[in-house]
Amino acid sequence: MAHIESTGNIPKKMKAVVNYAPGDFRLEEVDVPEIGPEEVLIKVGGCGICAGDVKTFHGAARIWGGDGQPAYVKPPVIPGHEFYGKVVALGEGASKKYGLKLGDWATSEQIIPCGICRYCLRGEYWMCEVHNIYGYQKHDAEGGFAEYMRFPATARNHKLPEGFPLHMAPYIEPLGCAIHAVERADIQLDDVVVIAGIGPLGFGMLQTARLKNPKLLIAIDAKEKRLNLAKELGADLVMNPLKEDVVAKVKDLTDGYGCDVYIHASGNPKGVHQGMNMIRKLGRYVEFSVFNEPTLLDWSIIGDVKEIEIRGAHLSPYTYPAAIRFIQEGKVKAEDIITHEFPLVEFEKGMELAEKGDESIKVVLVP
Repeated sequence: MAHIESTGNIPKKMKAVVNYAPGDFRLEEVDVPEIGPEEVLIKVGGCGICAGDVKTFHGAARIWGGDGQPAYVKPPVIPGHEFYGKVVALGEGASKKYGLKLGDWATSEQIIPCGICRYCLRGEYWMCEVHNIYGYQKHDAEGGFAEYMRFPATARNHKLPEGFPLHMAPYIEPLGCAIHAVERADIQLDDVVVIAGIGPLGFGMLQTARLKNPKLLIAIDAKEKRLNLAKELGADLVMNPLKEDVVAKVKDLTDGYGCDVYIHASGNPKGVHQGMNMIRKLGRYVEFSVFNEPTLLDWSIIGDVKEIEIRGAHLSPYTYPAAIRFIQEGKVKAEDIITHEFPLVEFEKGMELAEKGDESIKVVLVP
């Protein structure tokens, strides 16, 4: 039998939110995960509610397999992929593999790569063909809406350094994604950059883009509270598309040319049209959204009209160390982004608040 190092006093049962179907999330008592070689068990300290969790709850086709899309979620499964926790058990070889010891605080990247597909073998693990992500596939990747959580043997785990502000740890995953999107944008010093959709991801993109020091950094959102915070966190200008013609305004600011970089993170199809009209010829458009509905577009603008460079951005490859460092050093401020915490038993209230987004930005569940 493989050796397991443990703190002891780990219960057999735990409370967890279980996703059975769209609209059917239940708080239940389930078994605490068992671990094997090179696996890790954490006692969850907190887990953020992602927009993807809300869309899963409402049965988005992109996630549940409607409208010709492949099914992504495989219930019943415990949701949650923005988590952190204290290491309470280590399978044989896990301590050496991950540099972890009992009592450490740790997190794990949202994707659990298979390690053997074409993409993993090339180091492109975030596009793993199997593509297990915590919170969507039962057994392979149970998530963090629970008291305990297992990190499988192929997971990419990260120790949180001494002195890390733990209450901000649920923001590591969104920030890692934001950093990747900004890196994909290849921002230059003379660029006019637009971030469209200032939610948790957008705030991370905004602050990371600020570190690139572009000529002009613009934030676009329909919520005034978020725009006010965007000013404090580095935006040179903020715009509300419900109150002004943002395309015309950006063109006026750029002698009629348009912005050099447009990063879209709202998930709203209108943001795609807005970006295509706002961006200059030969500009760079970065898409980081999960859409609830198809987006229709005359593709002539991409090639024949503007020759736009379109780049997707998916997950957070190789960015967790930077995200952890940015938060710890205060280069990215998360205090005002994590706005609410709820106990796990009040997950429904947390989901509702996260969905509306009027009073909240990032909502965290605490077991």
